[in-house]
Amino acid sequence: MNSGDADSPAGVPVTGTPLDYSEDLYGFYLETVDVDGTNRVLRSFLGPRHAQRLRRLPNGFEFAAPIQCVPDLIRLLTQENIAVYQVVRQAKVEGTWR
Repeated sequence: MNSGDADSPAGVPVTGTPLDYSEDLYGFYLETVDVDGTNRVLRSFLGPRHAQRLRRLPNGFEFAAPIQCVPDLIRLLTQENIAVYQVVRQAKVEGTWR
């Protein structure tokens, strides 16, 4: 869903992609402090194929996943008591989840 594809009840255009249930991949930036724990959870969640795109940055990680996977990933991180400071969706990237 693109901004402008749907309107909210108040008539304000919806911005974002919460109804994107596709297997399309998007780039994400995840900011966290627990590097080792986050790395472990991300690699487990992404699996070997998608973990190849995992990139460590000074304050977090970049990775690719479908939009609908992000809430589940955040839930897993919080269950491990790993604080998430921000998640930023970037552009759509090449590839699919399966």
